[in-house]
Amino acid sequence: MMDLSWVSALLVGAGCLALGYLIAKLRPFPFTVRSPSPSPVVVAQHKKQQKSLPLEIEKLADILDDFKMVLVVRNDLKMGKGKIAAQCSHATLGLYKKLLHRAPKALNRWEMCGQVKVVLKSESEEDLLALQERAKSLKLPTHVTIDAGRTQIAPNSRTVMAILGPADVVDDVTGGLKLL
Repeated sequence: MMDLSWVSALLVGAGCLALGYLIAKLRPFPFTVRSPSPSPVVVAQHKKQQKSLPLEIEKLADILDDFKMVLVVRNDLKMGKGKIAAQCSHATLGLYKKLLHRAPKALNRWEMCGQVKVVLKSESEEDLLALQERAKSLKLPTHVTIDAGRTQIAPNSRTVMAILGPADVVDDVTGGLKLL
């Protein structure tokens, strides 16, 4: 008599694989990275933020697919490459932290689009602030990085603005700018 236990094990394994596939297809879930438990002070700050209304961009994340982030760098400051990289990092992280609790669907949509980031240049602080006002009028979230002034540029200089939203709406604000 032939031992068929390996056949039954194979069938059970194939059945589990098929069941897992069906569950994943019927109920996909986003993969997110969880950070360690925050301190009580951070928790209190986040509770205050959660009480504020969600941003308008949350509604757009439900109906529009193509999200991107644009970083607008002030070209008149003549920052070095490393300084620009650091300031862009500050702007990205600042906007991300701002949206983490107030617009998580928008962040998730951006992440699902591959976290698209485009770096453009602005010729002055006035131009940067005008772009920020335009973005605010379209209900797009922004974050402007202000430098401490310890290295290359004057203290309290606005260096980079980050903007996140549906690609076509962001392009309405920044479409006239050139790549850095």
